[in-house]
Amino acid sequence: MSYDSFLAGDPVIVTAALTGGVHGKEATPNLPETPEEIGRAAAAAERAGAAVVHLHARRPNGERTFDTERFQAIDDAVRRHADDVIIQHSTGGTAAPDADRHQPLRTDPAPEMASLDMGPLNRYAHLTSENTRGLVDSLYDEMHERGIKPELEVFNDGHRNEVFGLLDRRDLADPVYATLIFGPGTLTRPTPRNFLTAIDDLPEGATFNTLGFGRHQLPFATMGILFGGHVRVGLEDNVYYRRGELAASNAQLVERVVRVANELGRPVATPAEAREILGLRGA
Repeated sequence: MSYDSFLAGDPVIVTAALTGGVHGKEATPNLPETPEEIGRAAAAAERAGAAVVHLHARRPNGERTFDTERFQAIDDAVRRHADDVIIQHSTGGTAAPDADRHQPLRTDPAPEMASLDMGPLNRYAHLTSENTRGLVDSLYDEMHERGIKPELEVFNDGHRNEVFGLLDRRDLADPVYATLIFGPGTLTRPTPRNFLTAIDDLPEGATFNTLGFGRHQLPFATMGILFGGHVRVGLEDNVYYRRGELAASNAQLVERVVRVANELGRPVATPAEAREILGLRGA
């Protein structure tokens, strides 16, 4: 994927990360947490132009959970309220047993996609999300068995190396789909030069998604659009619409990036088109 893809007018897939697993309603009252809230948020994001919704599960008290039954309740709500949006579960987490990380893959039906963190991350002051190669391989193997498309989450340069390592160990179906993540801490530093380096350093034929945390969400989404990639926005990654103004909803953030794509001349993919682009089994 490159500037040529932009010039060709290839469709851009918009993913809405609705909830996340870190901040909650203390950060913004507009963050959906219950299955019903998440289902309604997914439907609104789809109407705004999102083809994919990236989902985390919360307990009734708002804390993160990997529980299959909670993901099932969320999926049921999404399917009840939304039309045809692609469901993508998160398997990422900190200080969670490896067995728990598999639970989001076991809903019925399985999600069409699931995230796969490609390596370790520092979290907070005293925690690290290890994401060992053994865990990555076991999560991938279960995704493959259940027909789930892995979304490879690439937080830094070392994680790009891990993508090549996973390709050496496993036979990933084309196209390889990697989300390039930019922000503070363990993440790749959010500069345009680093963005260009990252998209040039992906396996041949890979498809990339662009994610900027906080105030970097919109500029990096714009660069993703310009260089033929796909984009992720949402309240998981950024709770503000502009400096000092909380975003009203996930749909508001989707609507903005859809306007940018339209102004730049790239059509926004429908869920059906996104399935075709990503090679999902339901396509």
